Amino acid sequence: MPPTPLDTKSIIAVAEDYLRTLTGHVFDVLEIRKPVSPDAAANLAKIVSKLSPLVGNMIEFNTCEFLNDQKEFAGLGKWTRQDPGFPDLVFRGHIQPTPGFEIKAWFPLATEITARFKDSETHFADDRTHVAMMAWLPEHVIFGRPRIVGVVTASGHSVARARDEHYHNPPDYIVLEPEDTSGRARNLQQTNTNGFKWQPDDDRIADARRRKEAAAIVASWGADGKTYSTSAEYQTKLRELMGRFKYRGDTNYAKMDRIGHAGIEQFADDVYATTFAGMAIGDWNALLSNGDTKDIREALARQFDIKDTSESLIK
Repeated sequence: MPPTPLDTKSIIAVAEDYLRTLTGHVFDVLEIRKPVSPDAAANLAKIVSKLSPLVGNMIEFNTCEFLNDQKEFAGLGKWTRQDPGFPDLVFRGHIQPTPGFEIKAWFPLATEITARFKDSETHFADDRTHVAMMAWLPEHVIFGRPRIVGVVTASGHSVARARDEHYHNPPDYIVLEPEDTSGRARNLQQTNTNGFKWQPDDDRIADARRRKEAAAIVASWGADGKTYSTSAEYQTKLRELMGRFKYRGDTNYAKMDRIGHAGIEQFADDVYATTFAGMAIGDWNALLSNGDTKDIREALARQFDIKDTSESLIK
């Protein structure tokens, strides 16, 4: 490990080294029982992803305790979980600016990485906050205790910037900063950006005319008109554009596997390629999401020696 850290950058670097050692770690906080029959296994495979919010919170709690157990941080401060608040974990002590991590748990048998990253770039100017994504699965794919199968970390600024550069393309797509809510109570303060997609007109000719008009307005902003900026001046221009033309909120905005961050995309590829319980995780994903209950039932029964014991879990 590096020498005893004395500043924000080194605190984060040491914590990242420790977080990456969690790959393979089993959290002994929850256990799903082995299915009593192949049919029960197939049914469990359909719903096990619903544990993600609960396990995600458990991962945050246990990650905080794990970091506080490391001697490098002794005497310098203490890792604390914030709920509500951003980021999820902060290092309270004498180190300024305060180091922190936003934790994103990912269940790789879901259809996509559903975790979102909507926080404004303005939170990351001093690089005090990094993102830690932790992929987890039950020990036996659909049953057992949660096991970490991969960890990736990245600067929060790099993630926010990748998101804004990926989405923002006026007038077709607009990313907006939150309003200034610093005067509100902490739990009412807004920190998230939002994405808005151009709403087409039913009249194709009228829509083409409106698009041309909007494009001319963006062009009038100059050479950097399409380059995203958090400045009040640029955000005012975007709000004026939205007030003049029709846009709709994008419900899929800022999902982690849609923002175009190279490190996160590579991490997802690596996790899918990882062998777990006899198959690549990507192959498990394909099998359990293909809708063929017979194939799922047979594969799970064969891999985990699940026989129909006719034992009910309800006594």
